[in-house]
Amino acid sequence: MMAAPDFLHDCPAPAKLNLFLHVVGRRGDGYHLLQSVFQLISLRDLLHFDLREDKRIVRATHIEGVSQENDLMMRAAQRLQVVAADRGITTRGGDIRIEKRIPMGGGLGGGSSDAATTLMALNFLWGLKLSRSELMSLGLALGADVPFFLLGQNAFVEGIGERLTPIETPEAWFVVIHPGVAVPTRTIFGAAELTRDTKAVRIADFSASPQGFGRNDLQAVAAQAFPAVSDALNWLSRHGEARMTGSGACVFCRFGSEPEAKRVLQAVPSGWHGWVVSALSRHPLRLQS
Repeated sequence: MMAAPDFLHDCPAPAKLNLFLHVVGRRGDGYHLLQSVFQLISLRDLLHFDLREDKRIVRATHIEGVSQENDLMMRAAQRLQVVAADRGITTRGGDIRIEKRIPMGGGLGGGSSDAATTLMALNFLWGLKLSRSELMSLGLALGADVPFFLLGQNAFVEGIGERLTPIETPEAWFVVIHPGVAVPTRTIFGAAELTRDTKAVRIADFSASPQGFGRNDLQAVAAQAFPAVSDALNWLSRHGEARMTGSGACVFCRFGSEPEAKRVLQAVPSGWHGWVVSALSRHPLRLQS
C-alpha cells in the first residue's frame, strides 16, 4: 500500500458568479431567504498544504487585513481537526500557503472557496475519509457559501444558501471587473430599501432561458451606496448586459467567445482590475479519499 502523501500543492479554489440573485423573504432570526444560480468560473486561488509533525495549523502566507483567527481557511482546518479528534483520529498539523488571486469583498466567494478546498485537501491528507455530505454539513457552520464549493458543480441555490440543487449551465466567457472598492455584505443586506419580496421562481424557469434571467436584488442598493460599482456597471453595460455578483463589488458580463471578451478587457479603464474567465461545469480539484 502506498504511503499517504505529506503534501498537496497547487490545489485550486475557484471563484463563483451569481447569475441571478433574488431575495424572496426573511426569517425571524434576520437571515435573508435567497434564490440564485451559482456559477463556478476559472478565476481561482491556489492553495498549498504541507503536513507538520506537530498538530499546529499555520498559515504561512500573510493576507492583508485578514487575521489568522478570522480566516475561514484556518477555521476550516481547525474545525476538521476537532471532528477528527471526536472520532478518535489523531491528525498531524499543517502549513497552509495561498496564492490569493480572487479579490476580497468582491462577491466572488473567495474566502468560502478557500475554506472548501482546505476541507477537501486535509480530509485527503489526514486520511479521514469524510463523505462529501459530511464535509458540506461541516462547511455550513463556517459560512453559507462553503457547501456550494464542496458540492463541486453549479447549483440552483435556495434558503440561506444551504439548499443546493445541481444544475447544468451554458458554456460561456465572462469579463469580470473589480472597481476598486470593498462592499460590506452586512451593509447591503441591512439596507432599508432592499427588496425582500421577489416572487419565487423554479429551476425550470431559469433552465428555459438562462441567459439574462432574473436580476440581482442587491445591485441597486450597492450601486447607490458605492458609486464605483455604479460606474463599473454603466461602463460594462456598453458591451452587453452587465450585472453585479453577490453583494458586490465585482460586476460581470457574458460573451460568446474568448476573443470578444478579451477585446473588452483591453479597454477596461485604469484603476479597475479585470479578468476574462470561462464558465466551469465542475470544481477543478479532484481527490480520491
